[in-house]
Amino acid sequence: MSKDLTKRAEDYSKWYNELVVKADLAENSGVRGCMVIKPYGYAIWEKMQAELDRMFKETGHSNAYFPLFVPKSMFEAEEKNAEGFAKECAIVTHYRLKNDPDKPGKLMVDPNAKLEEELIVRPTSEAIIWSTYKNWIQSYRDLPLLINQWANVVRWEMRTRLFLRTAEFLWQEGHTAHATKIEAIEESEKMMHVYAEFAENFMAIPVIKGLKTETERFAGAEETYCIEALMQDGKALQAGTSHFLGQNFAKAFDVKFANAEGKQEYVWGTSWGVSTRLMGALVMTHSDDNGLVLPPNLAPIQVVIVPIFKSDEEFDTISNVANELVTQFKKLNISVKFDNRTTQKPGFKFAEWELKGVPVRIAVGPKDLENGTFEIARRDTLSKEVKPKEGIATYISNLLKQIQSDLFNRALEYRNKHVTEVNTFEEFKDVLENKTGFIAAHWDGTPETEEKIKDLTKATIRCIPLNRVEEEGNCIFSGAKSTGRVLFAKAY
Repeated sequence: MSKDLTKRAEDYSKWYNELVVKADLAENSGVRGCMVIKPYGYAIWEKMQAELDRMFKETGHSNAYFPLFVPKSMFEAEEKNAEGFAKECAIVTHYRLKNDPDKPGKLMVDPNAKLEEELIVRPTSEAIIWSTYKNWIQSYRDLPLLINQWANVVRWEMRTRLFLRTAEFLWQEGHTAHATKIEAIEESEKMMHVYAEFAENFMAIPVIKGLKTETERFAGAEETYCIEALMQDGKALQAGTSHFLGQNFAKAFDVKFANAEGKQEYVWGTSWGVSTRLMGALVMTHSDDNGLVLPPNLAPIQVVIVPIFKSDEEFDTISNVANELVTQFKKLNISVKFDNRTTQKPGFKFAEWELKGVPVRIAVGPKDLENGTFEIARRDTLSKEVKPKEGIATYISNLLKQIQSDLFNRALEYRNKHVTEVNTFEEFKDVLENKTGFIAAHWDGTPETEEKIKDLTKATIRCIPLNRVEEEGNCIFSGAKSTGRVLFAKAY
């Protein structure tokens, strides 16, 4: 099997696009800017979804589902949110087609089927959800209301890229209502920590927790918490956001509750979400010039067994041994595939599973049967070793844990090497162009300076780190006083 991938060092963007398609994760569809997520790619997303769903439920959240369509007047109720998403909205204006009298066999919009009120195809669901919460919340006894939705959304992007930015994508969006400001802020922070835990423990991606600046904040939020990751090309990727909404949506949709004293108050809100963009982060953080590298915790197939044989008799004997292995692995909850296809040679299978990022490959041939051994290949290091048959299942189980840990540590080492402190704008530009990565620099706190730096360099403030050290300094651009460094980077 020929992989023929462009090298990362030659053209990282092209490498990424080719890999997503050749590894059978996704492909462009017949609809501009939309993608088809293929079974192997969807299997990874399902593992992400299952783990996140478990974490949400453990923190007290329940799943619900809300409509895809939002009446335009409802969408406009919270002005900042509506303005923030206006340019990306798809709108339904008619509800019927009819035969075109001038073009036989073609259809046209029926001018008599115009909707009384236009419908927005949801770019996010705050409006429809908060209009519903008005009916669900009357008393402090109804709070907190902790709801999550797994759904698709539409944002009419002009420049699209598989998983990273598509006109339609899959995501989850949590929307919660609380009796107090403190509770809502605690919820926003808690969900940021949930996302960080998932990214680090399952995706093996180290992240920086922080706050967005006012300019980068979610439209309609009073504070946006985020986790930021660094890809292998030195660009940042926002891996998850959690928003403290204050009482903005409660006031826009008149969501009030009677407190313990019977007094009417507006509730306090949050929203938080991650999307199929995480698939792009997974590909770009770990993969190499040979294809995907998947962390075992998210790999649909953790171990693949490839038989090497010349005769039917050898194949039958090897199959018996392989099927015994499969049984042992399944008892340890290891997902395993015995690739018993007789239509492809071992070399083809090796290349295919390497491209698809299966963490561990076991080859079994006549010599292995003779010696009571197996050849074990690691996808992350491309190393091979021969191990005895005895205790192989336990060995593989431990090896998968080791690979998970090694992938995280490798990504962490890269990230740490690519966080650079600078004190002048010249240094800033030099690092941005030649070293890349996160740049820790003083900023005067004004949107004007933030915008000028973005215009001149295409770098944005990714976050104000939660663990930043307070230190006096001078803004790299304006020279004005600053009390701490923020992280800049070019980003996806």
